[in-house]
Amino acid sequence: MVFYFSGTGNSQLVATLLAEMLADDAVISINENLKTGKNMTIQSKRPLVFVAPTYCWRMPKVVERWILETNFKGSRDAYFVLTCGGNCGNAAAYAEKLCAKKGLRFCGLAPVVMPENYLALFPTPSASECRSIIEHAKPCVAALSEQIRSGKRFAEPSVSFAGKLQSGPVNPLFYAFFVHDKGFRATDRCVACGKCAVRCPLQNIDMLDGKPAWKGNCTHCMACIGGCPTGAIEYKSKSKGRHRHYIMKDALCRENGGQGK
Repeated sequence: MVFYFSGTGNSQLVATLLAEMLADDAVISINENLKTGKNMTIQSKRPLVFVAPTYCWRMPKVVERWILETNFKGSRDAYFVLTCGGNCGNAAAYAEKLCAKKGLRFCGLAPVVMPENYLALFPTPSASECRSIIEHAKPCVAALSEQIRSGKRFAEPSVSFAGKLQSGPVNPLFYAFFVHDKGFRATDRCVACGKCAVRCPLQNIDMLDGKPAWKGNCTHCMACIGGCPTGAIEYKSKSKGRHRHYIMKDALCRENGGQGK
């Protein structure tokens, strides 16, 4: 069973590709489950595959929390696939600790390079460059699916000292100083469509007087700014002129062969 958390569609695409390659496995949207706020019980005979973006060189905190609060029955094998613009530091070590706490069998963590979407802080590639990056990612996804299918652990990544620092002491500092919604604003291009509020996985946006208002519980997934149909949302002055990478499709949640409930 494949689970994904995604803001602009990178991890959703990787999750759906993996599911197709794994004999049409079930796909579950963590985004949609987060919106319900209910604890879930999930049963799967197949390995659990968690796909998410890399936030601050680790798995997103909201995903870690969701895994801890969800009751998994059946298979205890857990694979992690993190999409990233460059690298995911020492994220594997923290995913393994999470598995130990949850009683899951850690089967490895692998990065998949996808288009950079963090336009609030970093430069983003052009649309054509994004398409090229996605095409180059597909063979990597295929190789990972074969390892999962055969029951092999992902290879342990080589982690630099910088990577250990980034995923370790830098991670909480990055969250504390940079991951907040104070810099988001809607410009005059806003048409009050409300899509940003609907797409926010943490229900952190309300529409007030026809404009989005952020409520202080943001994980910087970039769903609002990346998916705005008129490009009306900016983050301070950082996002101006940067390409909005958004390939997210309507939430996918399918169950096949009685694998999940």
